[in-house]
Amino acid sequence: MKVVKKQNNSKMCMICGMDNPFGVQAQFYELEDESVCGLFTFKEEHQSYPGRVHGGMISAMLDELACRAFWIIAPKKLAVTFDLQTKYRKPVPYGVLLKGVGKITKVTSRYFVAECQILNEDHIVLAEGIIKYLIVPDEQICDASYDEEMCYSIEDDVKDICL
Repeated sequence: MKVVKKQNNSKMCMICGMDNPFGVQAQFYELEDESVCGLFTFKEEHQSYPGRVHGGMISAMLDELACRAFWIIAPKKLAVTFDLQTKYRKPVPYGVLLKGVGKITKVTSRYFVAECQILNEDHIVLAEGIIKYLIVPDEQICDASYDEEMCYSIEDDVKDICL
């Protein structure tokens, strides 16, 4: 699938924050079908049982994919999660490259719904979720501006992503 645009990274987010030494530091790409794809490697620090990523980190990644999918149709618009349903299909390993995919399935004036997945290198679904976000005014979410927090534009040579 062709990459249309690379999204910015934040300072301290647990999933995309480049200044967060405990974070995943995932990279996100907007694709030609209006989905978002994340490329990331969970760290050993993200484990639950040895060899497996903690379920909370998996849900956090699905949550991030949902919001970033929304930014394709509503750039820089903020929203908050109000429902997250996660299905853990297979153990999610750390220390290996994974892909996350998110797509918006419904948008109203008050909320949106996204379906997201985490896949391994063989394109096997490891976890999936349906996430609902409430769209609220930015000032109700945080004091910092979007541009101030999402300040890292990290260029790379990713032009196509196989899903």
